Amino acid sequence: MHLRDTDEQRSPRPTVEDATRERTDHLGEVARVALKLGCLAFGGPAAHIAMLREEVVVRRRWLSEQHFLDLLGATNLIPGPNSTEMVIHCGYLRAGWRGLIVAGTLFILPAALLVLVLAWAYVRWGSLPEVGWALYGIKPVIIAIVGQALWGLARTAVRSVFLAAVGLAALVLYFLGINEIVILFGGAIVVLLVRLGQRWSGGSAAVLVSLGSLPLPTLSLATAGAVPVSLLQLFLTFLKIGAVLYGSGYVLLAFLRRDFVERLGWLTDQQLLDAIAVGQFTPGPVFTTATFVGYLVAGLPGAVLATVGIFLPAFVFVAAIQPFVPRLRGSRWTAPLLDGVNVAALALMAAVSWQLGREAIVDPLTAALALASLVLLLRFRVNSAWLVLGGGVIGFLARLLSG
Repeated sequence: MHLRDTDEQRSPRPTVEDATRERTDHLGEVARVALKLGCLAFGGPAAHIAMLREEVVVRRRWLSEQHFLDLLGATNLIPGPNSTEMVIHCGYLRAGWRGLIVAGTLFILPAALLVLVLAWAYVRWGSLPEVGWALYGIKPVIIAIVGQALWGLARTAVRSVFLAAVGLAALVLYFLGINEIVILFGGAIVVLLVRLGQRWSGGSAAVLVSLGSLPLPTLSLATAGAVPVSLLQLFLTFLKIGAVLYGSGYVLLAFLRRDFVERLGWLTDQQLLDAIAVGQFTPGPVFTTATFVGYLVAGLPGAVLATVGIFLPAFVFVAAIQPFVPRLRGSRWTAPLLDGVNVAALALMAAVSWQLGREAIVDPLTAALALASLVLLLRFRVNSAWLVLGGGVIGFLARLLSG
């Protein structure tokens, strides 16, 4: 009895206060990571996911490489901004419901505020401030960050020659112009059917699958022609886009053009292109393009409603699928689907990286920046945020010296 009492004195049971303090500490950690990414995650969804992986898998070990891949696969199966949804997922895993809300909000907020300032300047002076000097140095660094993430994720996702073949096929289909969502679901279905065929026939079956084209869902509000600006209609239009949009910023461009240029007549083509450009060169999610459009259409209230409308479905979707993600890996039906989606998603990331790399690496200096960043990431594990800042400074100095 004396020994037991001594052990209990040495190792007291955690109290409610201890548990609350631990959750609060985790929430603060989530807030810091999300805010850091929101301020420094340039380069689009592939780069955002690469930087998120470095923070939550490599540096902080909140979750395993496989768990991160499974979250990525599940996220690719739902509409909305994938990188934002991944940040929301990780926030929930670390700090529960409060982490879900804080992570998503702080990842979105810096970009939304910056885009709002740029929209104000655009309306006031009729053009965008010059930002090319920063992008010149940042872009090659982003390519290196994505390359490091692809290498790490591929070592976990590509576990067989068959999965490698599926990823290669997805890469080829992307460059042939096949829709991204068709490639993702097609990869999932191919892996599922082949695995089931192997079980049913002892591995001797050969399964042939033909991929058709799946129409992107649309939910048009019943309005024709140009109409006066309505804040409610503005909010509902962005809510619709956030709830049904798969794919890249180019798909977002198609949705925005159909709704705001053709159907409602609230924007010109040039204004829309400028809005997309702002979303591309600011940090954080590309969907903050909505903030710019909302401000052009209806000032500050329009910017707030547009931002809330396009991002709200992401929070709802993540909250809805979060309880089911652990079960996906354990099921003999859904595990092959995840494997197929994972390798197809990595193929899409690789394809986008190749396209971005051709635009980012344009001379010996940018090539040297990309190579040096890759070495620093792989060999010395340098924090990618410092590399992004360093790339921006080098870009500024290079443009300054060139006159």
